[in-house]
Amino acid sequence: MPIPSLASDTAAFYAAQSPFSDPGDLAGLYAALPADPRELARIARDLVVHRLEGDLFEYAAPKDRLHNDAETRYIDDILRIVIARNDAPLSLRREFGDRFVGICRDFALLHCSFLRHAGIPARIRSGFVDYFGADGFHFDHVVTEYWDPTRGWLLADPELADPLVVETHKVGFDPMDVPRDRFQVAGDVWRRIRAGEADPKSYGLPLPGGPLTGEWFVTGNIRLDLAALNKVETLLWDVWGVGAGSDEAMTDTIRELYDEAAEVTAGDVSFTAARQLFAGNDGLRTPQTVTSLAPFNGPREVTLRGWPLPDSELVL
Repeated sequence: MPIPSLASDTAAFYAAQSPFSDPGDLAGLYAALPADPRELARIARDLVVHRLEGDLFEYAAPKDRLHNDAETRYIDDILRIVIARNDAPLSLRREFGDRFVGICRDFALLHCSFLRHAGIPARIRSGFVDYFGADGFHFDHVVTEYWDPTRGWLLADPELADPLVVETHKVGFDPMDVPRDRFQVAGDVWRRIRAGEADPKSYGLPLPGGPLTGEWFVTGNIRLDLAALNKVETLLWDVWGVGAGSDEAMTDTIRELYDEAAEVTAGDVSFTAARQLFAGNDGLRTPQTVTSLAPFNGPREVTLRGWPLPDSELVL
């Protein structure tokens, strides 16, 4: 098997921090971290507890943490919360009461930040997994994608870097090499839906008040994934640009736009194509101000840090 290669501009782009992953003035906390991707996934896992893991770990997070921690967009702010609760080195496993109470995006972005600090090209990916619930349903999820010099881009799920999580969900694969049929990037899902090979109602979030599923939800994940490929790693409920809030609101124009975006984000991603589509399409590019549809705190307009991005971060 030939050894994979990564173009120098692509490697440099994904090995550098983004406004979201940058530890900023807390970078000194990273000084003693290892450079091994697996160890870094374990460290990220042990700093965060998912806000839906209370029953699994027999931990009842305070209401304010359940509602507010996951509204934290930037890694330096996440780190401030972590060290305010326990200022031990980051490599020390926290008790649940000392952890950041987040979601999948927070595990993945923290892992991505650690990897980039170690000089390892990394990015987060938005898509759907089949290992967190009922057969046939694919849960909205975010993982890390990192460059392995002998195997190329690999998917890692740092949320699985806890033996109890692996045991509970009967995960039979290496969490540092998630099979691409177990985590499907959103663009791949959209292409399968458009080909009549997948049911859009089997992708999304099965919430108690009613599931969020369908074509409109998948296209929203494509928009998030394209942004993340451009190192714009927003909250998962930040919305902007062209999209729909229900399948009834989907139009042929919207579908055709996401046909184009899916071609760019699915399969072997072309760095040039992903950068050019994001920079050149107002319906897909993240603006300075987004609408946050916060699950607990309600919708609001949010102005993102670090905007406008320098030209080098928007175009090739």
